[in-house]
Amino acid sequence: MTFALVMAVGFALDVALGWPAALYRRLSHPVVWIGALISALEGRLNRGSPRRRLLTGALTVVIVIGVAIAPALLLQRLVPEGWIGAAILGLCAWPLIAVRSMHAHVAAVRDPLEVGNLAEARHALSMIVGRDPSRLDEAGIARATLESLAENTSDGIVAPLFWGVVGGLPGIVAYKAVNTMDSMIGHRNARYEWFGKVAARLDDGVNLVPARLTGFVFSIVSGRLSSSLRVMSQDARHHRSPNAGWPEAALAGALGVRLSGPRVYSDRLAEEPWVNATAPDPDASGISRGLALYLRAMVLCGAVLVALAAL
Repeated sequence: MTFALVMAVGFALDVALGWPAALYRRLSHPVVWIGALISALEGRLNRGSPRRRLLTGALTVVIVIGVAIAPALLLQRLVPEGWIGAAILGLCAWPLIAVRSMHAHVAAVRDPLEVGNLAEARHALSMIVGRDPSRLDEAGIARATLESLAENTSDGIVAPLFWGVVGGLPGIVAYKAVNTMDSMIGHRNARYEWFGKVAARLDDGVNLVPARLTGFVFSIVSGRLSSSLRVMSQDARHHRSPNAGWPEAALAGALGVRLSGPRVYSDRLAEEPWVNATAPDPDASGISRGLALYLRAMVLCGAVLVALAAL
């Protein structure tokens, strides 16, 4: 049994089923369980001087990863070799891969945007971004949606699969624990600047390779290889994130649109540089083209998993 086969099983289950609402109502979701642990530890430990917060934040990282991967390590040791073991581990990896939900969340923004319903599009966008969408026009909504598609393809699909192929079920569980900590406590504000620093830096490290892989996957399936690679090589390093700029720039070059730029977080205006600055803004049709490219990228990811499993 190879770890690629385990990830191929989990990938196929997610493509076919997503995470059904009935399962969510009965079991919730593993990321929710991890989030509850993070919240409990943060409430108890995030206090005191910056040095204390830094140390307790590091302790939180160790505890969360340890608690998350311990059952995964035990299960991986206990399951039989072959297809039965791969099926069991793939079933456990299934909820940690977000192929189907990513498409659904992006389509939920595009559909009302196509008919001019900005209010509904903004509401759907608020489910997948951290910024305030209330003042965004059509172009701003489309940009934010495509940026989320690019970044979350890396964080929600390529990176979990990458670490799953490397480390099996413990690998994908450890990655999701790190990524969830970053999303919850890895913020540069008064509350989390010190407590979440270790989580944020660790998340940067574990996404270093997957983010660049995602950019290259987008470029390969785009039909505009040279343009996508050119924008990625020119603009990815100018992004506020050391990783998100790679898939975002690749997608911008592939679609021939500009992304990023200034945006509002709560009451703060962030003057971010443009990605592919001379290109036009996207609209609802740009989101549709982005989703079509995303589907081709997922086909390539699935094919690579099958090939690795066969080898």
